[in-house]
Amino acid sequence: MGIIFKQSFKNTIVIYLGFLIGGLNTIFFYPGILGEDFYGIVTVLLSYSNLIMPLMALGVHYTIIKFFSVYQDKLEKDKFLSLALILPLFVAVPIGFLWDNIQNFIVENFLTKENEIIADYTIVIYVVAVCCAYFEVFYAWSKVHLKTVVGNFLKEFYNRAAVLISLLAVSFGLITKTEFAFVLTGFYIIRTLIMMVYAFKVYFPKYTVSLPKNYKEILAYSVFIIFAGSAGAVILDIDKVMVTGKEAFSAAAYYTVAVFIGSFIEAPSRALSQILQPLTSKSLNENNSTEVHNLYKKSSINLLVVGGLFFLLINCNIEELFRIMPKGYENGVLAVLLISVAKMYNMFLGNNGPIISNSRYYKITFPLGVGTAVTVYFLNVLFYKKINMSTDGLALATLITIFIFNTIKLLFVYYKFKMNPITKQTGVALSVITLMFFGFYFWNFSIPEFKVFNFPVDPFINIGLKSVIIIVIYVLLMLKFKVSKQINGLVSKFKR
Repeated sequence: MGIIFKQSFKNTIVIYLGFLIGGLNTIFFYPGILGEDFYGIVTVLLSYSNLIMPLMALGVHYTIIKFFSVYQDKLEKDKFLSLALILPLFVAVPIGFLWDNIQNFIVENFLTKENEIIADYTIVIYVVAVCCAYFEVFYAWSKVHLKTVVGNFLKEFYNRAAVLISLLAVSFGLITKTEFAFVLTGFYIIRTLIMMVYAFKVYFPKYTVSLPKNYKEILAYSVFIIFAGSAGAVILDIDKVMVTGKEAFSAAAYYTVAVFIGSFIEAPSRALSQILQPLTSKSLNENNSTEVHNLYKKSSINLLVVGGLFFLLINCNIEELFRIMPKGYENGVLAVLLISVAKMYNMFLGNNGPIISNSRYYKITFPLGVGTAVTVYFLNVLFYKKINMSTDGLALATLITIFIFNTIKLLFVYYKFKMNPITKQTGVALSVITLMFFGFYFWNFSIPEFKVFNFPVDPFINIGLKSVIIIVIYVLLMLKFKVSKQINGLVSKFKR
């Protein structure tokens, strides 16, 4: 686990720095500089991009991770990577030619009349989707060489820093709100070019038009795996798209903040998955089931422990956090809890997803992906539009969908591979998290309300004091019960 821990640690730091900047953007700069409506427009544009990105990539970023370790000689590797560079163009180019028709379809079918202003910006959806698709291709290119830190920096930190720079440019009058989305698109283009240069530096192939021997298997896998890659984007981004079909852009902005805060806990999972994906694929290609099982259990318990701490810090401080934000955002308290519970279940599964998508049973990702998309769509319609539960209904639909399909994946891996991530320590970790949640959720320090320059300061004090107590108690309990051998071992090293 040495290389896993080393790169995961670096990636986690980068991701949380990115989340820190993203939090400042989300809580202060977006609402204060762009305002709710323009914030909502940007949110919806990026959500549409996320929805169509897996289609643009044609699953190639997953295909690289699965097949690269199969090839032993440079010629076959070069044939494979040459094919990987070309495949996304077979989707991206035709969609580009048809974009005017696609744009009209989006405006006419998914937006209310007052939200049709987005038509002036829809080219951003296409350009960002293409850039993100090729970024993921080049990122996967570096992942298979176990080089994840640079790509992770560009994915998690660069984007949020670009948003901050663009927002400050609006604030200082260097660009207008209207130009913001196009400037941000330029940053996406630059990011893709940087990732391309780095990937070529890691491994530069000799381009060839010859196809690898297993090209039929590669093409079949790429098509099937699109739906596995689409499922995650569909679950959260379709929510924001559906909001603009019923409410103003401001509602999308409010929900985006709730999703961002609820997703904060999954940073360790995102960091660990960057290195776990290629290692899981390699172990499966070598038929090393012992190592796969080992990675499964260790990733599950470690992510559960780390994610549990951030789950408590977020949800036990959420009401105080919303007091700092402008009016309107405070209605997202329940949505944050529902989203964060869903994220905790994702983290509990460890590397379950890579085990399925990189095994010979990868075709199951097709019905799982389609089922996920259909389920979350109809649950959104039920809770959000028919029962009228507002954006809390969208979050509930997300939680139910993730619970159903994560449980299916958990049972599938157990049935096919005879392995599961559950240990005695899993029950201990969940018990500590649950007890501490109910112990701290309903309690705050009784600090009098006071402001400095008309800005509330008491919520910061409440959050700080409460967080220190939660961290100390949580860490001591996890170390006392030896829930994670890796974390206990790390603490022992520091003591020496």
